[in-house]
Amino acid sequence: MRKKFSWKKFGKRTLYAFLGFVGLIIIGMVYLYIVAIDYPPEPKDQSSLNLKREQPSKGFYTINNSWFRKSKSGLFEMYVEGKPFERGVINGKLSQELVVAQEDHFVEQISRIVPSNFYRHFLKYFIAWFNRNLDKNVTEEYKEEIYGISKSASDKYQYIGSNYQRILNYHAAHDIGHALQSMALVGCTSFGTWGVKSEDSTMIIGRNFDFYVGDKFAQDKIVAFFAPSDGYKFMTVTWGGFIGAVSGMNEKGVSVTINADKTNIPTSAATPVSLVAREILQYAKNTQEAYAIAKKRKMFVSEAFLVASAADNKAVVIEKTPDTLDIYDPHQDYIVCANHFQSKGLSQSKENKVQMAESASPYRYNRLMELLNTNGKNTVQKTIAILRDQKGLHGENIGMGNEKAINQLMSHHSIVFEPKKLLVWVSTSPWQLGEYVCYDLKKVFGLRGMKQDQEINEQNLTVPADTFLSTSQYKDFVNFRRMRQRVLDGESINTDSLVATNPQYYFAYVIAGDYTFKLKNYKKALGYYQTALTKVIATKKEEEHIKIQIARCSKKLKNS
Repeated sequence: MRKKFSWKKFGKRTLYAFLGFVGLIIIGMVYLYIVAIDYPPEPKDQSSLNLKREQPSKGFYTINNSWFRKSKSGLFEMYVEGKPFERGVINGKLSQELVVAQEDHFVEQISRIVPSNFYRHFLKYFIAWFNRNLDKNVTEEYKEEIYGISKSASDKYQYIGSNYQRILNYHAAHDIGHALQSMALVGCTSFGTWGVKSEDSTMIIGRNFDFYVGDKFAQDKIVAFFAPSDGYKFMTVTWGGFIGAVSGMNEKGVSVTINADKTNIPTSAATPVSLVAREILQYAKNTQEAYAIAKKRKMFVSEAFLVASAADNKAVVIEKTPDTLDIYDPHQDYIVCANHFQSKGLSQSKENKVQMAESASPYRYNRLMELLNTNGKNTVQKTIAILRDQKGLHGENIGMGNEKAINQLMSHHSIVFEPKKLLVWVSTSPWQLGEYVCYDLKKVFGLRGMKQDQEINEQNLTVPADTFLSTSQYKDFVNFRRMRQRVLDGESINTDSLVATNPQYYFAYVIAGDYTFKLKNYKKALGYYQTALTKVIATKKEEEHIKIQIARCSKKLKNS
């Protein structure tokens, strides 16, 4: 016999289910709050907190032997020495304005990407959960150094997390963005030559660091020189509040640059890529020791480390995923690295095959090989010319800013190393178009005191700015970027004027198509999308977007 339906029992069950659901939410929020609490290190000696920043002259700051200033080139320069916590405190105090400004720029960019306050707060707790194991995978030395810097961070972002928690988490920002979006926020190109491939047989390494978190983020680059209490002296190109390394070289002639590869979405953070690179710079004197350091650190994204060694007189690519490590040794006098793996163990992985098929990496790699094969024996000047190259295969005009170009006109910085000579060239703004300023590490680390007007770069080795800066095409590109930003900000533009500023760039037509599609001008949008398909498109995903939009426009026009 069928039981009679009871609204009372149904109501109770519904209430219990609802209370259970609410309980789970509360438990989850409590858990997220707990994992969001940071446990900063406790340095034994915190006397450095009492150090005062001196200003001998305008814009020139010192603390004991450490110093900071903006050079005539526009690059900030900094020298820091001491123990971990002391280094961090001094670094933060010397560059405090940049530490605060960089966080302002970073938070502003996040607000642009995620305009909703609700979702930003959700993102805060999600990152706290994702990074719940971060401090367990960062060495005590680097935690102390980060803690020291955090003492100079702004207190206005306490709603995101404590100063220490935020600065620590920012070191994993690249990794998180790379992992969660399954894209390389650092879509870089690097290469090297030596022996018969270099004009004087000296090893030359060049790289573009194509990392974009808004224009403001790249404004204040710091060329930082460190003399740590343990390990080797080294230099990096960095920004306020960041102790990791993305490009750098140490006093033993070991240089390191990082290139992202496709990765699966992980469940929690491990050691940030930049801190692995930093450890290599500080503690490795050859490629074998660099490999050993990479091997002992667990990472949560896939990355390639191009490591050059003066002692070995060669460069290799150490390729690392969350669970695999391999090394690519070309066994020849040159090496090329984009954003896909080349070693026997990883080149055939499923993720790498997808990367090869769908990304701009293989195209950029082939263009680089094309230039190396036609340029003759390499020099520093030729290396910089390659890093500035905007063309596609066979010199084709593929538009300004195309991801398939070596020079995507977005680099945070570009850099060239000569490890045996301990010389390094750093680009000045904009991107890699300004002068490349040369530093001699032997000279810089041999200084005993510093004066405001004392130049530490090798002015006779400066490589001039790109002549592209004085062309009408450069002005067109600046106008293109301004109009693109206006679209992102929801402002009105003339789409024909937009594409006229960059007529060979497929993405100009995509922007125009998306803009006119939103205005329901499907005929005009269709024309833009169809033109975009005739250009060199950077990725498979973007090509698919264009084709989907063409189908949508055609359907709309048919039904109208």
